[in-house]
Amino acid sequence: MTETDLFERFRTLTADVLDVAAEQVVTDARFAEELGVDSLDLVELVEALEAAFGISIDDEELAEVTTVGEAFTLLEGKVV
Repeated sequence: MTETDLFERFRTLTADVLDVAAEQVVTDARFAEELGVDSLDLVELVEALEAAFGISIDDEELAEVTTVGEAFTLLEGKVV
């Protein structure tokens, strides 16, 4: 799977879980400020990403994530 394909899959899943338009899911978008995501939304997103990609994300890793790009980088490092 190419990086572009992986991002598109990530983007679609993220948009669906967070109930936002896929066009809003861009690398520099901040979860809280721009997408209106709260901590419960992030937990739901992590659970969906873990299930869809067969990975595990721990709380310490998640605490560092504030943007879509950071979340994708974390995912990409676990999928590859």
